[in-house]
Amino acid sequence: MVLLNDPDGTRLPIKLDATSNGEFVPVPLDGAGCHANELAQAQASENARRLGISRRAFMLSANGAASTLLAFNAANAAAGRTGGSFVIDSSAALDADAAADGLAGKEIIFDVQGHFVGRHGIGRTGLGDSDQFIQDIFLDSDTDMMVLSFIPSRREKELLAIQEADATRRIVEALDGSHRLLLHGRANPNQDGDIEGMDELAEYGVAAWKCYTQWGPDGRGFFLHDEAGTRLIEKVRALGVHNICVHKGLPFSRISYEHSIASDIGIVAKRYPDVNFLVYHSGFVPGQPEGPYDPARGEGVDALIRSVKENGVPRNANVYAELGSTWRYNMRDPDSAAHIIGKLVKHIGEQNVLFGSDCIWYGSPQDQIQAFRTFQISDQFQEEYGYAKITPELRARIFGLNAARVYQVELDDVLRTAESDPIAQRREAYRENPDPHFQTFGPKTRREFLAHLNARGGVVG
Repeated sequence: MVLLNDPDGTRLPIKLDATSNGEFVPVPLDGAGCHANELAQAQASENARRLGISRRAFMLSANGAASTLLAFNAANAAAGRTGGSFVIDSSAALDADAAADGLAGKEIIFDVQGHFVGRHGIGRTGLGDSDQFIQDIFLDSDTDMMVLSFIPSRREKELLAIQEADATRRIVEALDGSHRLLLHGRANPNQDGDIEGMDELAEYGVAAWKCYTQWGPDGRGFFLHDEAGTRLIEKVRALGVHNICVHKGLPFSRISYEHSIASDIGIVAKRYPDVNFLVYHSGFVPGQPEGPYDPARGEGVDALIRSVKENGVPRNANVYAELGSTWRYNMRDPDSAAHIIGKLVKHIGEQNVLFGSDCIWYGSPQDQIQAFRTFQISDQFQEEYGYAKITPELRARIFGLNAARVYQVELDDVLRTAESDPIAQRREAYRENPDPHFQTFGPKTRREFLAHLNARGGVVG
């Protein structure tokens, strides 16, 4: 097989960079992040030499991923970031069995936030290509199931029309019939036609509704507890699909910034206990480090926790915290990552934290999966802040068991079909000669972000 992607092995299998998902201005890596990449590159060359193989062969191996994570640990320790780390034996950089033991897992990976960008994508290789989507998500990663979501746009510039989403789902179903993709229906109540269009979307069998409270065709957003939000929630209840996925955090700009804050989540969760509110990104704001819960902060993850607590919504109730882009961004900062995972589990609940990758924007999600498989909150943070240890049981919940419950997926059926369906067969054959690209597709600069926002009819402030 002739390798088509990065034949010289210049790209790291675990990706730290400034890429955004198109919903926030890219944030460049700081000195520690740059050092982490430099150290990982240097150690990859040295370890490949010691094993007597090419850099490309090394990057494709489990040793390559283990070596990269170990380098990240060293760089973070040098920067004084010790609140969390990627726990993997030091021998894994050279020993194949140790690398496999550290990185392999048997969890169900149910990614609740995936994207396939259709006709109005921003033009990077891979966007709008269903074959590339299938390779990135189902062949180059351990993902078992994914929910295909949307990003906000004017109706005439929708980045993934429901027909395109359904076409992608049908591609996968034609391969295996196991329904590995679930669909969202876009529903922003402050845009003419969206509420009325929900009846048609429901006919496609959508599993949840996706809304952006900070977005609107005129640049103004809404709160879930005001008139527009109430119309949306009542329509959702009438249609019988009681999952609302709401973007909180990752502010597009200062315009309608207040609507990006999760202050309204607890209000509507208490008012509508029969509706599940899946809070995408958990309210995280890029560029704002996360610390222990501070009710006075009023932004980021703390705003979500405060809203839930002030309105008396219990842990493990009808508010779910989703990690799309939040986990990926904070792979660069283990202190913030430890605080985010720790306080979400502590205050939102161990049954209500959901794994999402926000891919295809970040290419294949395998690096996010491998990083989360090995991540652990430090003993110091556990003791000082009352955070739970990330046990195999908790990891499995976050990776997929929690999502399966809220989406009412029968895991026995998933396990039974996933063992031998055509996707599994293709994955097994593909991994005899894998060819991952280790690239990301989303905007990497402010200029690219603004062009992307303009393409979907956004308003910039």
